[in-house]
Amino acid sequence: MSERLSQVSGHLSNNWGRGLLVGEVAIITGAGQGIGRSAALLFAKEGAKVVASDIDAKRLEAVVNEIKAAGGDAIGVAGDVGADDFPKKIVDATVQTYGKINHIVNNAGFTFDKMLHTTPDDAFDIIMKIHVRAPFRLVRQAAPYFRVKPDQRENRSITYVSSTTGLHGNVGQANYAAAKAAVIGLGKTTAKEWGPFGVRANTIAFGLIHTRLTAAKEAGAAIEIDGKKVALGVPGAKGPVDKPDADAYPFIPLKRGGSPDEAAGAVLFLSSPLASYVSGHTLEVTGGAGI
Repeated sequence: MSERLSQVSGHLSNNWGRGLLVGEVAIITGAGQGIGRSAALLFAKEGAKVVASDIDAKRLEAVVNEIKAAGGDAIGVAGDVGADDFPKKIVDATVQTYGKINHIVNNAGFTFDKMLHTTPDDAFDIIMKIHVRAPFRLVRQAAPYFRVKPDQRENRSITYVSSTTGLHGNVGQANYAAAKAAVIGLGKTTAKEWGPFGVRANTIAFGLIHTRLTAAKEAGAAIEIDGKKVALGVPGAKGPVDKPDADAYPFIPLKRGGSPDEAAGAVLFLSSPLASYVSGHTLEVTGGAGI
């Protein structure tokens, strides 16, 4: 899948720094791995100056170094998107370095799965904090750089990452479903309030994308929250397959899950001039599942 997207991106821009986002500045949260990492690399390849953020400083540094080594322009701002001082920290760093903000991709997040009747308040609250409150606070902090007289030459957008769980619900994910449904409403409201300033706002509802959140829980991936280890993944989940597999993915018409690189392509589309008249939309990226 990564090779396929590279061929598509290569068609759009054969050289780093020459592409759909030339000279534009993009903040991407959760950029240390998974979809965020792929988006940061792709945006940089398409000419964007990338402000990458992640709670894992080492992974973030690796992504920024990879972008720079390939000829791209990026800085890293490590930190917890849920921290009270984070929005000001990343917005100030972006403006001080690049002088403006064109795009915000609210991608950071994780899962904290439990059945509804066993979900404690803290497991519900932390998911809402990271997936809803944090994007809201970041976009609000950046308002002075978006709510300005529209310039038809400037391409500006806000992208919220949601999930099909937010559209349809999912067993064991009451907190995640509630949060991902909420950001869809947040995205539509952003589109209505900031549209007059020439700013587009959209949401992406991802289906099965192969990341640590959708890998087998038995693989042992985890995140630390307030000193507690929270296991990530889905019990018994199947990993990527090289060819379509009807038995492994019977509910996906394409018969496979998507890759982070394919997911990043959807983020690029909504941020790019190709989507210049797309706003307030929720793009389902699911391989056809849920139709």
